[in-house]
Amino acid sequence: MTTVQRVWYAAYGSNLHAQRFAYYRRGGTPPGTDHTYPGFRDPSAPAATVPLMLPGSLYFAWQSPVWTGGVGFYAARPATGWPIGVAARGYLLTVGQFGDLLAQEMYRTPATDFDPAPVLAEDSVRLGPGRYETVVHAGTHEGIAILTLTSPWDPETVALRRPAARYLTMIGAGLRESHGWDTDRVIEYLRVRPGIAEHWNDVDLRGALLRGTGLESP
Repeated sequence: MTTVQRVWYAAYGSNLHAQRFAYYRRGGTPPGTDHTYPGFRDPSAPAATVPLMLPGSLYFAWQSPVWTGGVGFYAARPATGWPIGVAARGYLLTVGQFGDLLAQEMYRTPATDFDPAPVLAEDSVRLGPGRYETVVHAGTHEGIAILTLTSPWDPETVALRRPAARYLTMIGAGLRESHGWDTDRVIEYLRVRPGIAEHWNDVDLRGALLRGTGLESP
């Protein structure tokens, strides 16, 4: 049996923005936060990046201490009436790098290896109680598995939360960067997502999307 060496990590939130994702890879403290990422044990750049569209839905929930508002989560089985289709950015990572990403999403220091076999067999595996400890197999691209991270919560009963402006700024920049969308297309995509639809109007959403991410300077 062939051992899986690489997977596509499908980022659908702030990690759509390559510079933001680089803090997970190289380590460091992103501007505007007090959280320091230890980085990957192998900080090599992704072998490739691609725009992806995933089945399922994007919604916003929880209360992030980093972003001070709701953050994005992936629902492979959406609640009734939720819009289908999640814009993502695929980063081609080694399996070890993906495991280090998973550890850092839960504020742990990378130390153990990740085995993709269970999630490839089951399509979704809950590795722990944390908000990003459920790993989902969301398809394949060029014969390589697409994996993403999400919560174990039931979309039908989850408490939706308003995302902060600076979080939406980062997502918007990432969508423009990875998918080549203009601001109107980004607004069209985001405005109907659960958690945004209830709390943001188009004018304020546009204003958030046109701000700088704070990552422009090296």
